[in-house]
Amino acid sequence: MNKIQHCAIDIAADCNYDWVMENLLNGSLLKAFINLPVAAGALYSHITINTMIAEELIHERVEIITATNTGLQSMSSGEQKKALLQYLISKQPGFIVIDNVLDNLDVAAQKNILSSLQKIATHTLIVQIINRKKDILPFIEKVMLIKNNAVSKEESIADYLIEKKGVNKDHFPETIPPALNSYTIPAGALVQLNEVSVSYDGRPILNKINWVINKGDFWQLAGPNGSGKSTILSLITGDNPKGYGQNLILFGIKKGSGEAVWDIKQNIGYLTPNMVQFFPRLDSVEKMVLSGFFDSIGLYCVPNETQVKTADSWLKIIGLYEERNKPFCFLPLGKQRMVLVARAMVKHPPLLILDEPTSGLDDTGIAIFTALINKIAAESNTAILYVSHRPEQGLTPQYVYELQPGANGSTGSIKK
Repeated sequence: MNKIQHCAIDIAADCNYDWVMENLLNGSLLKAFINLPVAAGALYSHITINTMIAEELIHERVEIITATNTGLQSMSSGEQKKALLQYLISKQPGFIVIDNVLDNLDVAAQKNILSSLQKIATHTLIVQIINRKKDILPFIEKVMLIKNNAVSKEESIADYLIEKKGVNKDHFPETIPPALNSYTIPAGALVQLNEVSVSYDGRPILNKINWVINKGDFWQLAGPNGSGKSTILSLITGDNPKGYGQNLILFGIKKGSGEAVWDIKQNIGYLTPNMVQFFPRLDSVEKMVLSGFFDSIGLYCVPNETQVKTADSWLKIIGLYEERNKPFCFLPLGKQRMVLVARAMVKHPPLLILDEPTSGLDDTGIAIFTALINKIAAESNTAILYVSHRPEQGLTPQYVYELQPGANGSTGSIKK
């Protein structure tokens, strides 16, 4: 019996990601390098989860059923990944391609998934797509580097893990452009939650949360899966009806005092990886940034000369001015995220919310992204709320607001 040759794949930015994934799954990309089973591979990824959720919503067909007869849509990230893994194993694939296995998972969920994968690795070939070197699975023996849609190099784990030169603090030497307009916000805190408690169907989520975000603050919101981070964000953005009746002040306005949701949202710049799907496919990089002035999905207004100049200044800062006329959708993932930051920041909003913004990025992309966020925190009056399950190396928030789950809902504490 041949020894199982578990390996990892490092995909360069110049590759066609969809093509690489297709040829990994059908075996053609790796058959000259490792002993592949005859049966086709299965994809363990957020891509598979999103596809199955779409089937649940559109066709009302639930393929993965839990003990409580619920589909993927109603599960947390950790529950979704656990359920998908068991489902794929039941299909007995020749091998499993693992993509971003630990993204968006807290420490407990990571340990659970890793334990399951180690058991599976005793009888099923695992091919791991690498983003973060520290996430390499313990049974992986070698790494294939893929460039120009082909395997260009094979390395041992020891050689691959040798630290390369990182991103220094002067990666973005130019100063960010000033705000074109000012926001009229009453004196005091931008956001204030006073004894805020939230429950759903009798299940407590938040328990007497007290939190103040002041102008120019740099916060990280942390906590395990299911601790209520998304609930807090939806309260701050005005999207959660549970905010009514609470002692909740948003940009000088008490929630429920007759404000429109737009009154709240116009003060917020927002970035989450999932928002990419909402933009027209062929919008240029420059138009993407310019649309931030109008808070629109696509550019439907004619920008003035000052707005174009400001957008181009942001593109010069992030090193994408020469690519300003390229379609946004053709950029590598790391560059897309920087464009979305520039789009959110062109108006210098009072509050910038970054929700799991490094999901799917590799180590270099994360280092560049965090350097950009640190720069914005240092050079603007915008308050930053950075949401992540785990601390990012190089990120320099002033404070961390951490949620701790409990029987009566999550409580919060401040860490400096």
